[in-house]
Formats: sequence, structure tokens, C-alpha cells
Amino acid sequence: MFWSLAPLVAACVVLAGVLGMCSFRPAGPTDGAAPSYDAAGALQADANDVPFPVRLPALPEGWQANSGTRAGIEAGRTDPATGTKQNAVTSRVGYIAPSKMYVSLTQSNADETALVSSIQKDVYPTGVQDVDGVRWIVYQGGEGTEPVWTTRLEKPGGPVQLAISGAGSAEDFRALAAATESQAPLVPNR
Repeated sequence: MFWSLAPLVAACVVLAGVLGMCSFRPAGPTDGAAPSYDAAGALQADANDVPFPVRLPALPEGWQANSGTRAGIEAGRTDPATGTKQNAVTSRVGYIAPSKMYVSLTQSNADETALVSSIQKDVYPTGVQDVDGVRWIVYQGGEGTEPVWTTRLEKPGGPVQLAISGAGSAEDFRALAAATESQAPLVPNR
């Protein structure tokens, strides 16, 4: 039985190699290039359209933006004037930190609990981190759940709820928090 399948297996291996569907790396796998993303352009576009101030983090060398999105949270905010629930908007950019771990920054007009639960469902506040005088609430969950750090910046430009999440270390979170909170909001081109 084996000898009748051997020519078929050999033909499949040769065909896959010729078509470039597999490769041989005797030294093992290597890191691939992370996708590139124009965070500055995307955040400026968001600043032009969303009803809250958007900041472009001034990240140190070694950080690379690799993804982004704009989304909504149904009934994610309470209107301060009327007390009614309204939809909220989020602007998210993902980064690869120098540690090679993914960390994302979400900026929103959502209330804290709505924003955090839109990122991670099963987390709860466990403490506080002070980053250059700004108080970040730390949310954590069970094993396998990524943490979320969040803060509300009131000025300049009005209120915005920030959230950092991902697989990065506390040092990665601190670096992204400091790089964001220290920046003035982008000026909308309206």
C-alpha cells in the first residue's frame, strides 16, 4: 500500500515546491514584516469627522502602526445635556511595539464602561496606574484575557475617553499612554 502512494506523495511535494506554496528554512521561521498603516492620515481623517478631540501619539523609535478602524457603540454614551443614551464613535489604531507585541489605542466619546466592554467583555477594574500625572484605570479579567487601561481627558478640545489594550507589557502600555496624553488634539480640517 505504501509503495503505491509514494509516487503520488512525491509528485504533490514537487508540485507544491514548484508553485511556491511551501518553503524550506533550515534555521527555522523568521519574523515577517508587519503590515504598514498610515496612522497620521487615518487619525487626521477621524479628527475631521468625529465629535471628540483626536490625538496622534508621539511614539518613540521602534513603534509601527499596523492597523486601524473607526466603529460605533450603540447607546455607548450618555448625553450630558439630556441624560439620554446615544450612539458613540470609536477611532482605533493598532501598533507593534518594540517588544514585538500588539497594542492598540482607542479614542472615543463613549462612557468608560461602554468603551471597555466594547474592547473586552469579561474584565473588571483592578487598580490604577499613574502615567505622568494622568490616572489610568486598569481593567483585567481571567486567564487569557488582555488588560484594558482607560482614562478620560477633559481638555484641551473637550472630553475624550482613551483605552489601551493588547498583548503588550505594562511598559508598552505606559509608553503608548504617555505618547498619547502628552499630545494636543489634531486640528480638524472642516
